Amino acid sequence: MNTLEQYQEAVTGCKDIFIKKTRDYGTSWRVLRPISVVDQIFIKAQRIRNIQEIGTQKIADDIEGEFKGIVNYGIIGLIQLEQTGNPYEDLPVDTVEKLYNEKMAFVQSVMEAKNHDYGEAWRDMSQQSFVDLILTKLLRIKQILRNDGKTLISEGIDANYVDIINYALFALIKISEQ
Repeated sequence: MNTLEQYQEAVTGCKDIFIKKTRDYGTSWRVLRPISVVDQIFIKAQRIRNIQEIGTQKIADDIEGEFKGIVNYGIIGLIQLEQTGNPYEDLPVDTVEKLYNEKMAFVQSVMEAKNHDYGEAWRDMSQQSFVDLILTKLLRIKQILRNDGKTLISEGIDANYVDIINYALFALIKISEQ
C-alpha cells in the first residue's frame, strides 16, 4: 500500500472536477458564507449516511462523487476563511488552482504527520465511521460559528475542515481499493 500515491491520486480526481467546474461556473462559490459551506458539506455527508443506512438510492450521483464533493467544499471552506474583496468578482482559474494547491498541500502535510503518529489507523476504519466523523466535525464548526469563531481550548474551523477533507480522501482511497 502506497498511501501517498493513493492519496495524491484521489486528490487529482477531486481537483480535476474542481477546476472543470470553475471553468464552467466561475467562482460563484465565493458568495457562500461560512455556514453555507458547512451546510453544503452536511448535505453531502447526510446523503451518504442515508444511502448507507437505507441501502438504496434514487439519484444517480454515487457515494464516491459525494466524497469528492466533500473534499472540494472543504477546500472552498479553507479558501473562504482567508478571502477578502468582492465575493461577486470571479477569480481567474489560475489563481483558483494556486489556492487549491496551497490548501491541499497543507491538508496533505497534516495527513502525513497524523499518519506517522497514528500508524494509518484509518485503514481499519469503515466508510460509515468516516461519514460519522465528518458529520461530527461539521457540528463542531456550526458551534464554533455560533461562538463567533472563538474556541476556548479546541481547534478552530480550519483544523476541522482539514480533518473533513482527509476523512473524505481516506474514504476515496478505500473505495478505489474495492
